[in-house]
Amino acid sequence: MKHLHSFKLRLRAGIGVAVIVTVIYAVSGALVIGADTTSAGAKAADKKPQKKEAKKLTGSELYAINCNRCHAERYPTEFNSAQWKTLMTHMRVRANLPAKQAKEILKYLQEDSGD
Repeated sequence: MKHLHSFKLRLRAGIGVAVIVTVIYAVSGALVIGADTTSAGAKAADKKPQKKEAKKLTGSELYAINCNRCHAERYPTEFNSAQWKTLMTHMRVRANLPAKQAKEILKYLQEDSGD
C-alpha cells in the first residue's frame, strides 16, 4: 500500500510539472507572436509601401542570358536582319522566350547586324 501511495505522489508531481511547462510554453509563444505583430505593425505604419521596379534588361543582356545557355555566342554581324528574324522566330519557340524578350533580342541583333 505504501508503494501505491508513493506512485500516486510521483504521478501528481509529474502531471503538475507537465501542466506548468505547457502553460509557460503557451504564454511565451503568445508573447512572441504579439511582439512580432506589434513590431511589424509599427514598421508598416512608419513606411509607405514601395513598388520594386524590375530592372529592364537590354537586348544584349537578354541575348547573353538566354542564347548562351545552349550554344556558343553568335555575333550580330554574322547574319543580316531578315536572317536574324527567321532565326529568332525559331529560337523563341525552342527557348520558350516571352514575346517582349524575343523582340528586345531581335532588336539588338538587327541593329548590329551585317546589313
